Parts: sequence; C-alpha cells; structure tokens
Amino acid sequence: MLQFDPNAAVPSDAGIYGLNYTPEEARLILYPIPWEVTTSSGGGTALAPTAIKEAGRQVDLCDSELGEFFKPGIAMLPEDKRIIKLNRTARPKAKKVIEVAGMTQGKPALTRCVKMVNAACEELNKLTYATVRSYLKQGKLVGIIGGDHGALFGSMQAVIEHHPSLGILQIDAHADLRVAFEGFHYSHASIMYNALTELPLKKLVQVGVRDLCKQERDMILRNSGKLHTYFDHDLADRKLGGTTWKTLCGEIVRELPNEVYISFDIDGLDPALCPGTGTPVPGGLQFHEAIMLLRTLVESGRKIVGFDLNEVSPKTSWDANVGSRVLFKLCGWTLRSQNHV
Repeated sequence: MLQFDPNAAVPSDAGIYGLNYTPEEARLILYPIPWEVTTSSGGGTALAPTAIKEAGRQVDLCDSELGEFFKPGIAMLPEDKRIIKLNRTARPKAKKVIEVAGMTQGKPALTRCVKMVNAACEELNKLTYATVRSYLKQGKLVGIIGGDHGALFGSMQAVIEHHPSLGILQIDAHADLRVAFEGFHYSHASIMYNALTELPLKKLVQVGVRDLCKQERDMILRNSGKLHTYFDHDLADRKLGGTTWKTLCGEIVRELPNEVYISFDIDGLDPALCPGTGTPVPGGLQFHEAIMLLRTLVESGRKIVGFDLNEVSPKTSWDANVGSRVLFKLCGWTLRSQNHV
C-alpha cells in the first residue's frame, strides 16, 4: 500500500475514499458496473460508479461507530471496457422498445432490438459472474457499485454459489418481481424474480417496498415461506403507532439466515436523499434508519457476505454524495460482520 494520510485531502489519483490498497492487498473489492440498458424511467446509472468515487473524496474516514474499518483494505476495480461497450451499444436499442412500453408485437425491427438487448444482458452476466467468482475464490469480499438493478444477476449468481445458504436483504421502493418487464429478461424490474426462480436462493427479505403491480403482489402471496416483504406503509403505520424502528429492525433481521447478501437500491430511501434516481417514490427509509438496519443485522451475529448499491443516478452532486456515504457504511458494516474491525 502506498503512503496514506487519513487526515489529508484526497489526491486526484487516489483510490476510493482516498485509499491506496491494491486488489491484491484489499480484503474488500468494489466492482463497478456502469450499466443502464433497461432503465425505463430516467437514466444516468452508468455514470454512478465514477460519480460515487469522486464524491467519496469528501468523506472523512474516522467513522464514529466503526472506527478505522478500512484497514483490512478496500480497493475499487477500474471499469471494464467490455461492459462500457455493451452498455453503449445496447442502450439505444432498449430505448426504442421502452418508448413503446414494450409493445413490440408485429414490429420485427423492435423484436430484433429486444433480442439484441437480451443477448447483451446475458453477456454482461457472464462477465460479472466470472469476475466476482474469481475474487470470491481468492477469499475476498465483493461489493458491487451499479448500475441499474438488472445488471446484478451474474454477481448474485456467483455469491450464491459461494454461499449457498445465504439470504438476500433487499432495500428498495420496488419489489422487482416482474417477469421480463418490457420484454427484457434481465430488466431492472425483474432482478428479484430472476433471483428467486433461476438461483438456489433460500430467502428474500424486502424492506421499504411501496410500488408494485398485481403480478408482483401475487408472487409475494404465493411465496410466503421464501419471500417476506415489509411494505413501506406497514412500517410507517407501526412507527407512527409507537413501535420503535429498533424493534422493527430486530423483526426484519430475524427473518434472515446467518449469511446475508445486501441489495441496496438507492430508491429505497426517501427520494429527498436521491432525487435523481430513475423511479423515485414518496416514502422510504431515512439515512439513519437504513444504517440502523445494517447495524442490527451485524450485531445479531449475522455475516454480510456481499452487497450491491444500485440505481444511483448522479444528476446532482447530492445523489452522488448520498450514494457514496451509503457505500461507505456498507463497506464498514460488511467488514465489521467478518470480525475485521
């Protein structure tokens, strides 16, 4: 590791949060996926990894609850040029389909666009699966910086193969249980449907959901043993009725197995914290509520074996700032859960 002064300003050539660990030295690898192919409202998520890293230059490292958690090493990989090219090629084709709300019947040119986008998504999955699997085999922890939510299937596949008993904690305004939304099999709105139906996932716990369709509601009802959804309005009603958030966090955590993967969609937060995200919905968690949930998870003795942060769209510096600080806490609590800090 190069010389590092935690009290100094961050040099322009430093790594994430000013750290200078190499991937070989670091315990935690941050893998950027600059992807927004299936984003159906708004855009900008492909710019998130770079914007989050830049915003991280303003994050001070002396965390009042986690201390110098970064000492086991955190390294952010460079963006993969193959992913950048796939995104640049597939996004215009996807937009043509999105403009007609996926109504491609009888339109051969648009049908071809759907096929090409699905092929690009499959190629992305192969790339991300191989990268994440490689680092997991080296004994590393991996956190993903998205990118739209649909970009995460390959990385989830690798982590679940490595930790077959894990459960997913999903913080999100949306259930993401649609089947091939707008014709895109790996749509941002289909990621959890795919995880439940294509991967050997033991448990999915969703927190903050406040926007869903009938298809999703039916799937939640059909899978009550494997899927537990904490709707935002139910959580809000109970808080307003006097139940503490700490109590609710304990209930949520008890639904999860010992090993947990966290999928943190930024729109799970109050949209005042993420105004640029593609599909903001009123309601959601406050920043400190989300962090208490992470803290409760780790203090229960459960281990965070991987995570992703997705749907940050840095249309304003505020979006990148909040995204960077959420990532900071995800890194810290992940390392703490592994008894590294």
